[in-house]
Amino acid sequence: MAGLGGGFRQGADSSLDGPLRVLALAIGVVFAVFFLRLVQLQVIEGEDLRMRSERNFVRTVRVEAPRGDILERDGDVLATTRPAFGVAVVPSEVREPELTWSVLGQLLEDDPARLAEKVGNPRGRRRYQPVRLLDDLAFEELARVETHRYALPGVHTDVRARRDYVGGTLAAHVLGSLGEVSERQLQTRAFAGYRAGEVVGKSGVESLLEASLRGRAGGRNVVVDVAGREVDVLDEVDPVRGGTVMLSIDVHLQRAALLALSEPGPDAIPGGAVVVLDVRSGDILALVSHPAFDPNDFAAGIDPETWSALRDDPRKPLQNRAVAGQYPPGSTYKALVAAAALEEGVVGRKERFFCPGHFRLGRRTYRCWKRAGHGWMDLHDAIKYSCDVYFYNIGLRLGIDRMAHYARGFGLGTRSGAPFPSERSGLVPTMDWKERRFGEKWVEGETVSAAIGQGFNLVTPLQLAVAFASLANGGKVLEPRLVRSRFDSQGALVEQPEVVVSASAPVSEGTLAAVREGLEAVVMDPGGTGGRARVPGWRVAGKTGTAQVVSLKHTENLGDEIPVKYRDHAWFAAFAPADAPEIAVVVLVEHGGGGGAVAAPIAGKVIAAWFEGRLPAPRVAGREGDRAAH
Repeated sequence: MAGLGGGFRQGADSSLDGPLRVLALAIGVVFAVFFLRLVQLQVIEGEDLRMRSERNFVRTVRVEAPRGDILERDGDVLATTRPAFGVAVVPSEVREPELTWSVLGQLLEDDPARLAEKVGNPRGRRRYQPVRLLDDLAFEELARVETHRYALPGVHTDVRARRDYVGGTLAAHVLGSLGEVSERQLQTRAFAGYRAGEVVGKSGVESLLEASLRGRAGGRNVVVDVAGREVDVLDEVDPVRGGTVMLSIDVHLQRAALLALSEPGPDAIPGGAVVVLDVRSGDILALVSHPAFDPNDFAAGIDPETWSALRDDPRKPLQNRAVAGQYPPGSTYKALVAAAALEEGVVGRKERFFCPGHFRLGRRTYRCWKRAGHGWMDLHDAIKYSCDVYFYNIGLRLGIDRMAHYARGFGLGTRSGAPFPSERSGLVPTMDWKERRFGEKWVEGETVSAAIGQGFNLVTPLQLAVAFASLANGGKVLEPRLVRSRFDSQGALVEQPEVVVSASAPVSEGTLAAVREGLEAVVMDPGGTGGRARVPGWRVAGKTGTAQVVSLKHTENLGDEIPVKYRDHAWFAAFAPADAPEIAVVVLVEHGGGGGAVAAPIAGKVIAAWFEGRLPAPRVAGREGDRAAH
């Protein structure tokens, strides 16, 4: 019996072994599934779930600081910051993307596909970062979105500081533009504190004084519900507004210059520039480049269509012609050649040359702009009538190197020191320069051309304004000043740049007086080439200039049929009042033709704007008689 019982138990154990194994395997599989799920939740998706959990409770919202104001010299606002409402989406919070884009498209009257493309399909942490869809909503658009937000999880409205350029194109090339900080910039020390997507100055004053204008961002911690809607604010740090910058620009003069250059319509002048300097301080009172752009287009990120239109515009509205355009100075250069010839003693004030309308050098004939000739010319009359033959003669007496020495002494051939990174240096040729540049010797015919501002000579309108300011103020070559003062966010003065005299022109006061007298005759005396720049009640001194774009032989038989791109550039450089100078004005009209006919009237309007509302000082007795006798 015992043996029988033992065999029975052994058989029973054997019969249970199979089910127990199956049960154990099932339990093991269940625990393995739980374990793998735990690994997935804790390790693989742990960070993602943790951030989702936190963002369903507390979210940190960055509050950008308003940029500081940019003011003109009398305190009028040129650039400020205003509130702008926008719509943003947090991708991780959107429950039904297709429905969300469709509803937003209807509310904002926009293409749902474009909105979806803008959000894209972000991964990782980017899913929790808001994507801004639209900026600067109209109040009606904002109201429509706010009304339906309860049904649009992940959609948020906010208000941000947006740059507002009050005058639009008025001072575009001075103020510059904004844009997103680039990846290359973020890798530099200067932008160490910036984040991707931040707006920074890209050109002009916005870029030059980025550190002063930027301000310091703030933020707030907000409680949000499962749909991502804000339900409470835990704490908040206010942003600190950027500092204020006051420029030397006179907005009244800037506006007058822009209107004078663009009248009677925006297409009347292909391109041009106006520069006005205070001859006593070097302050840039007006700086206009035409055509221009509207910096407001860049304030919240420029759209591709607008950018393409600006970039591909053959008139180049993005180029600052006043500081980066390089042109032959034409006959405006004669004022500096006259100063050099007097100072070097190669010509006397009363010495005369005969102008038959042409000048012979070797086998080549050089013409005067007046085909019939000017007859006998001394220095005063040669400046007044802009006689080419007179300057051919004294140019040969001087030689190219001495001409270059004096031109550089007046600030040409080098950057002026103005705070424009795009400023070009121009070109004042010498014998050595040509040898190095072309491997050729200088020839006298090139000296003849250089004496009337042609040939290799190149200047910018700003450089020429510096030179004429120096003629007016007694020979001080002033560094153009754009920023008059900077203030911090509390209004405390931070900096007030001083007047900088960068050099002294290598000429005596007697030489300057003789040249100034000739320049005054250009405008004020009968027959002067700059008579159209006259301003009633005020004495104006100036010099016309017509700079060839192509050789005369290519255009002389075309009459009025010369294509615009081949027409001469028109110049006028002036200062006023002639007997007690305050301002220097330079006008350039690209392909405008004659300087006296086209550029001089523009300068006259700008000068009149400067004196508007002021009465001229009484003139010294006997002054008119002396001038008439001369």
